[in-house]
Parts: sequence; structure tokens; C-alpha cells
Amino acid sequence: MTDNAKSAYAKAGVNIDNKMAALTAIKSMVAGTKTQLTLGGIGSFGGLHKVPPGRGEILVASTDGVGTKLKVAAMMNKHDTVGQDIVNHCVNDILVQGAKPLFFMDYVGAAKFDAMQFKAVVSGLCKACKENKMALLGGETAEMPGLYPLGEYDLVGTIVGHVAKKDLITGKSIRAGDVILGLPSGGLQTNGYSLARKVIFDLCGYSWKDKLPGTNQTFGDALLAVHRSFLKPVAKLMERKVKINGMAHITGGGFPDNIPRVLPKAVNAEIDRASWEVPTIFKFIERQGKVDRDEMYRVFNMGIGFVIIIPKNQLEKATNILKAQHQSYSVIGVIRKGKGIVTYKN
Repeated sequence: MTDNAKSAYAKAGVNIDNKMAALTAIKSMVAGTKTQLTLGGIGSFGGLHKVPPGRGEILVASTDGVGTKLKVAAMMNKHDTVGQDIVNHCVNDILVQGAKPLFFMDYVGAAKFDAMQFKAVVSGLCKACKENKMALLGGETAEMPGLYPLGEYDLVGTIVGHVAKKDLITGKSIRAGDVILGLPSGGLQTNGYSLARKVIFDLCGYSWKDKLPGTNQTFGDALLAVHRSFLKPVAKLMERKVKINGMAHITGGGFPDNIPRVLPKAVNAEIDRASWEVPTIFKFIERQGKVDRDEMYRVFNMGIGFVIIIPKNQLEKATNILKAQHQSYSVIGVIRKGKGIVTYKN
């Protein structure tokens, strides 16, 4: 390609040189996420990874995005946490089936490529990949003027994990009488931001720098709190042979849309909404936005990021293991005979 052709493309809004320089700069960070099963490095057309040894291994894959939480990151010019958000979100999605992560791949699309912004995003991706003991195998960056607002970008991730067929958790073994444990979220995680932003910034007129009433946090910090990974506590339960009948990641759709995804049709999940303290940010949105309570539980996680359903006779063993890890939890409900839906006690 001639210099004139490059110049023409740059004038159209796409600078290939900037992109390639940034990719070179993040190679060492990405290399730090390699595992014993990783083959090669970034830069090839496809990432290479060994299939884990074992009998009856099933690969489990999931794709998701950060959503409009990215608008808060752009507002604050803080981009080192959203990479953690998408990795941890995807880890939790495959964890509900008992799968452990193998590798992750990302997509970043923007109107104009910002090397420092991109490096901050990748630093978050790498941090979370290391914490979850998996490789960042590669990804795609796309500069598309006119498609995205200037200064903003989209971030999407794909994860592949594995689980032995005998250890696959499907929810089919859930029975009436089972107990529902809830692990606390770090905040909104990666869902409900369109409503949260409308209430906080549009209806109430607050800035991200303003303090969330009743807390020492700014609205920005509360909204940008990292989406937690629940891999460590759940993996410990599985290692210690706690019988887990089902799990749900409380993401888009909240309680009524996510928990039924693992429920047999003959049972309901009865949630006691008085069994945990709902974080202040959710109370603020509900009150100031005049949002119906049931809608709040469908849009947001309300402080519960992950749900574990176990037989009642496993409760003491499970909670002792969680306590030993200093993992907070609440017993948030029980399984009743029903039609495969969520009901509420309070």
C-alpha cells in the first residue's frame, strides 16, 4: 500500500499505524496471561489452545458485552476496570454449569482508536484473566468512524471453558426443599445502566463526581464498581464435594429471568427479599426513579450477584466452606413445588 493510500484511509478516520503500535505495546501484558495449555501468542489469525486432558471433557462457551456501563467509563475517563467486568461476567456465565475457564477473546470497536484508552482496557482484561487463571488468547480491534460516538467504544468478550461430563450442572436435580444461597454482587455488575444513568444523571441531575447520599462513594465509583467473579468460592465448594443442584448468574433480567433458566418446570424459587441488605445505589434508583419494586428485581441484581441451589442437608457444610474463605453469603430462599418461576416472600 502506498503512503498516499494510507493517508487517504487516515483522512477517512482510520489510522492503521496507531492501531498496530498499540497492539505491539500490549503484547507483553497479554503474554503474562499464558497458561500451560496456551500455544503461540497474539497476532495470528486464530488463537491456539490445547484441549484439556481427561475423559468426557465438555467445552462450554459464552459471549457477552459490557453494555452502557461503558458510557460511565467514558464519562469518567476511567477504562482500567471494564476489561475486568467483561472477563468476570463471562466466567460467571459458564460457571453456572460447573465449567472452569480455559481462554478468553475480546472485541473492541471504536470510532477513533485511542492507544492509551485501549491499553487501559487491555490491562483490565489481563488482570481478570490472571485472577481467573486463564489465557487472553487474542481478539479484534475495529476502528469504524460514524458507527460509534467519538470518545466511546464497545467491548465484547467470548470465553471458552471446560467441565467433565460427570460434573456438568444443569439444574435438573433441583428439588422442592432445596436451599438457595446468594453471593453478594459488587454493585450493578454489568446490567441496568441505561435505567441507572437516566435516573441519576437525567432525572436527578447529579454528576458522577457527586456523592451517593448516605455513602462515602461518588456516583461514578458506585456505578463503575467491578463485576465480581464467583469462580473461587464456587470452585472450592465443588472441590469439597458439596452437592450443587443448580446455579444462576444474576445478570440482565434479574431474578425472574435468570433463576428460571436452571429450574425444572415442577418447582419455583421462592426468594425472601428481606434476607439480605440491598445496597444503597439500588435503593436510590428505586426511590428517585419511582421504579416499581418488582421491576427493580427484573432489571438489577439488587445486591445478589450469584445464586447457588443446594440440598438442605448440604447447607452447614457449604456455609462452613464459604466462611473459611471469608466469602459473604445469605440464605435467600427455598425451592417450592410450582411451575418453574420465581416468587417472592416479601
